[in-house]
Parts: sequence; structure tokens; C-alpha cells
Amino acid sequence: MLREWKEPDRPEEEELRARLAAAREKLAGQQMQVKERKVPVLVLVEGWGTAGKGFLIGQTIQNIDPRFFKVASMDEPTEEERRKPFLCRHFAKIPEAGKFMFLDSGWMDEVVKGRLRGHMTDEEYATRIESIRRFERQLTDNGYLVMKFFLHISKKEQAKRIEQLSGEKDTKWRVGKNDLWQNEHYDKCRDVFSSYMKNTNMPSAPWYIIDAKSKKWTELQVLEILTQGIDIALGNRDMAVPLLQNVFPLEKVPLLCDIPLDKTIDDEKYKKELKQLQQRLGELHNRLYRKKVPVIIAYEGWDAAGKGGNIKRITGALDPRGYEVHPIASPEPHEKARHYLWRFWTRLPKTGHIAIFDRTWYGRVMVERLEGFCSENDWMRAYNEINEFEKELHDWGAVIIKFWVQIDKDTQLARFNDRQNTPEKQWKITEEDWRNREKWDLYEEAVNEMIQKTSTVYAPWHILESVDKKYARIKALQIVIEELEKALA
Repeated sequence: MLREWKEPDRPEEEELRARLAAAREKLAGQQMQVKERKVPVLVLVEGWGTAGKGFLIGQTIQNIDPRFFKVASMDEPTEEERRKPFLCRHFAKIPEAGKFMFLDSGWMDEVVKGRLRGHMTDEEYATRIESIRRFERQLTDNGYLVMKFFLHISKKEQAKRIEQLSGEKDTKWRVGKNDLWQNEHYDKCRDVFSSYMKNTNMPSAPWYIIDAKSKKWTELQVLEILTQGIDIALGNRDMAVPLLQNVFPLEKVPLLCDIPLDKTIDDEKYKKELKQLQQRLGELHNRLYRKKVPVIIAYEGWDAAGKGGNIKRITGALDPRGYEVHPIASPEPHEKARHYLWRFWTRLPKTGHIAIFDRTWYGRVMVERLEGFCSENDWMRAYNEINEFEKELHDWGAVIIKFWVQIDKDTQLARFNDRQNTPEKQWKITEEDWRNREKWDLYEEAVNEMIQKTSTVYAPWHILESVDKKYARIKALQIVIEELEKALA
């Protein structure tokens, strides 16, 4: 892209000043529209070392109320961040609806550095590119405006700036080893930058190459493109997004009505197997930690199906320092204001650890679908987005185990009544549980569709027959052990 790029004609000084004043005024006015229409704006500023990324962001935010924006400088990932999926720290930075986030470098910088330093194979690079394309498309599909700017300067201009900054006591700290290396290997860097931008240049999130020779000219180009992007995003706010066809291989799972629920286990056998299985799971947990394999166990199921007791038997075998259970309730305001997967990206385990989710990202295609908390286009699009999310986790190396805890309607009613009539259990039953029960048939239809569309070969669904809770607990332990042994093998 940089080889074919043609330097735009710069306006005369008087015209430049007039257009700059108009662009600043326009952005200042747009910020209230962005807030009122709840459009999240993510501005990624990449470019050559010494091209002026920090200065540009500083100038741009002067036109925005400080309450409506944040700025982040994405440095090299920390050791803790390296133990999470590559996109985790970037997904964590996405803005709330109605606010701006300016990133001084981001996922492009991280990938091209890995490529230039030889830390990444061709296959790993291709996987990262695919991840980034999905990430940016998911953001724009969910109403985000993603603006990507690359500040471009020539090799000669970069060398001149390095010399000027290095010659002053107060500015020489701004010249890093990476800037010097870039200038020395300018052609190689240019080719890698070009290849990256070409691979991630999409209609919904295109790259804008900015002539960064002059500060005011740089600012004008960015402001005019940014304000134009905001106008388009405001106009497209309520448009439905085309649904993508699933490209991931699926596993066949029976419909809920076809699953026999008469499976039981006697008490003596239950106690014996529970002890043996928990001991084995404890051994595997130690190996997981040593081999740094991350594990994600996701629980969904009917109210009163026995998820809590099931989770308790899993965690009873684990070192408490190596796992965390996430009980997922209705999203908090700051979570609701972001992409619905944000609160799950920010709860992922680091390598060698286990995260257990009591309710999950599948709320999008169940509760949110049936209660009208999202549009039809939102929940229909979510099947593919969830498959993509789990593919990211699988490619990272995570073991993904998904349980649906199944009971029948009569069993649920008996357990509801038991909870209601037992003082120490009354906290477990709510009015919402009774309301959801009235929609049993609608939920069953939604669950069947969810399981059929998201039981992928890398993250299949496992059904736990839980009329006999003890049987379901033993089955869950057996499945977890089997999946961990496969991963560790």
C-alpha cells in the first residue's frame, strides 16, 4: 500500500488554516451527537516512529469534552498479558457507547513488530491477520466506528527528526531503539507495513494513509476523515447488518426432547467415583499449570437444573489458586455500553488457569433474544460471532468445555416448590425464575437452535442429564477429565 500511495496535494496556508478551523468546530459539534446516538468511536493511530502520533492525538482531543474520551498507549505486552489471548488487551480497551477511545499504536504495531523481529511464522502471522479482520468486523457490525490512520513519512524525513530529537537534552528520550532500527531497515519495514495494511483493509474499517510531513497538515487530514466517518456512522446507526454464513465445522447434537432423562447412579457408586474422579482432576490441574494450558468451562441450563452443585464438585478437586468461577448476571451499565462479548474477554483465564462460567455469552441467543434486550439482527448475528470468539480461544490453545444441564418441566417445578418452601433455600428462587418457566417452550426452541448452530468440533456442547444430579456431576467430571487428558496428550 505504501509503495502505491501518492502524496496528496497540500493546500495553501490560508486555505489550510480555514479548513482546519472548520474541521475542529465540526468535531466539537459532533461529540454531542455521538453521545446522544450512543455511537462508540475507536481511533487507532499507527505510523512510523517519530511521525507524530502522540502530538496528533493531543491536538485532536482538544476538540472533545474530556468526559467523552480516553487515550491509551499500547506498549509492549506485559508478561501477564502474554498469558492471555493476543486480542485480549486490545478488546479490553474498546470504548463505551457514545464515547471515543484513541489508541497510540495497537494490534498492528504488535503484529508487525513480531513479524519484523522474526518471532512469528507465516502460519502464525496469517492466523493473527484473520483474528484482526474478525475483531474489527465484529466491532463495526455491532455499531462501532473504527477509524485506522497510518502516519507516513519518508526515510529522509524520519532520519532528520531522529537527529533533531536526539540533539536536544529534553527530547532525546523520545528516540527509542525501535525508531533507529526502523530507519536503518526502512524498506523492509515499509514492505511489512504495506502487507499488513493490505491484508486488513476492509470496507467497514479501511486504512487511511496520512502524509505526516507537516503537523497542521497531518491534523487537517485526520480531522476531515474522522468527521466524515462520524457523519456516515450516525447515518447508518439503525441499519441491519448482513448475516454471515457459518464457516466452522459443526457436530451433530440431539434435540433436547430426544434426550432420555432416566439415567441414575446409586449413592455408593457415586461416592466412590466422585472421590476417584476428583483425585484424577486434581492431578491434571497440576499438569495444566506446569504446561500452561488454559481451560474454559461454560455452564448453561434450566433454572434449578443443578449447575451450582455441579460446579462445586469440579472446583472441589482444584487448587483454589488456579481457578476462578464467574457467576454471570445481567450486565452492569458499563458492560451493557460495550460489545456484549467485552465482559467475557475481560474474564478470560491466563495460561495454566481455569475459568468456570456459571451462565455465559450464550445469554445473547437466549435471554436477550426472548426478552427483547437486543434486536433480531443482533441475536441472529451472534451465532457466528460466538463461534468466532470460541475459535479465537481454541487457536490460543484453550480447552473449551460447554455444558447444557438438562431437566424436564416436572422436575423443575418440584425443585422450585422445594426452594420456595424451604427457608434456607428461598434465596435460590426469584420471580424471574417463575416468569421464565412460563416461557419454557420458547426457551427450549431457542436452546435447540443455539446448540445446533454453535456445537463446533473445537467447542462442542455436552448435555448433562440432571434429573439425578449425582449422575450429572459424575458425567461432568468424566468429560472434563477426558478433554484435559486429550489436550495434555
